Amino acid sequence: MASPPGHRRACAPRQAAAAILLALSCCCLRGSARPAPPDVPAVIVFGDSTVDTGNNNAIGTVLKSNFAPYGRDMAGGPRPTGRFCNGRLPADFISEALGLPPLVPAYLDPAYGIQDFARGVCFASAGTGLDNKTAGVLSVIPLWKEVEYFKEYQRRLRRHAGRARARRIVSDALYVVSIGTNDFLENYFLLVTGRFAEFTVAGFEDFLVAQAERFLAEIHRLGARRVTFAGLSPIGCLPLERTLNALRGGCVEEYNQVARDYNAKLLAMLRRLTASRPALKVAYIDVYHNMLDLITNPATLGELASKRPAAESPMKNVAICELDRNSHGGFCLEFSDDRAAAGLENVEEGCCATGKVEMSYLCNDKSPMTCEDAGKYFFWDSFHPTEKVNQFFAKKTLDLCYEQLF
Repeated sequence: MASPPGHRRACAPRQAAAAILLALSCCCLRGSARPAPPDVPAVIVFGDSTVDTGNNNAIGTVLKSNFAPYGRDMAGGPRPTGRFCNGRLPADFISEALGLPPLVPAYLDPAYGIQDFARGVCFASAGTGLDNKTAGVLSVIPLWKEVEYFKEYQRRLRRHAGRARARRIVSDALYVVSIGTNDFLENYFLLVTGRFAEFTVAGFEDFLVAQAERFLAEIHRLGARRVTFAGLSPIGCLPLERTLNALRGGCVEEYNQVARDYNAKLLAMLRRLTASRPALKVAYIDVYHNMLDLITNPATLGELASKRPAAESPMKNVAICELDRNSHGGFCLEFSDDRAAAGLENVEEGCCATGKVEMSYLCNDKSPMTCEDAGKYFFWDSFHPTEKVNQFFAKKTLDLCYEQLF
């Protein structure tokens, strides 16, 4: 039945408006379209306390963090998981950004099973190092044992998912490796393992780089193809080291020089290794300069936050993105309000207790001096970054993944 003339005249403006809106939306979508996240089936983690999501909870060591106030700022309420942080770690944020679960489960956590580990798993152990003797200092999981767990994981994965799918998960996964600080601060410079008498500092650096190469060659043999490997941070600027350096004050420059020398040797090794193994891609994470940039320019996070659209309400989630580098889909750091999005105010001490020497059991809920807002701090305890800084590091890592691995 034909529509009345009046109805046709009334519909004409609506149809024209609809056509204009459709054209505009298509134009805007074309201009802002971004590729979907890559098909990464799992995030697999090796290393020390910078990435341990709770494995030390299950072993006989004094180096634990499964108690308050650790985990006090986890989404959903306080939850001490064994992460050495007030919240999440870099690998957690990377996992979520890739469309995987927001928490990477610890392999030794009985709350998780192989169906969880098929999408992400952490073998890391706080206190461990590239040198097996480092793990012995506090009776934690040595790196060779982390690799043995990886082999066991693959056997379980084959039974769970079938051989072909298990092989794809292992080969297409993103591997996150962060290790090395304890080899110097807990081992060599602490004079407890005898390595200081066995090696010069330069010789010990060479020894550790050789251990790193053997580890990477082994996980590549076992199926790893895309790996991020973190260099050392400016270890002389950790709050604990600043405290021990009280007579001279400030960072321990000798330790920072060691970190720079080790990082240069590590990077050279990674280039040689990947040149000889075309199927292996390794992205070197420059933690040293990422961390030093924040320490020397603590307002950086606030400056990035100021890039959010002007029309956005200041009390809505603040997305911190580098606007000229969002072609990969735009991994953003989201904070709940402007206070959390502000720049750092304290880059020399931790939030927990006095922030000068406390970590693990010395950082506990009986400490009256623990700060109220960890978002103002670079460090959570005397050794480890806050969740806010971990988000920043995660974004830097993911940027490199899109540039070099995906």
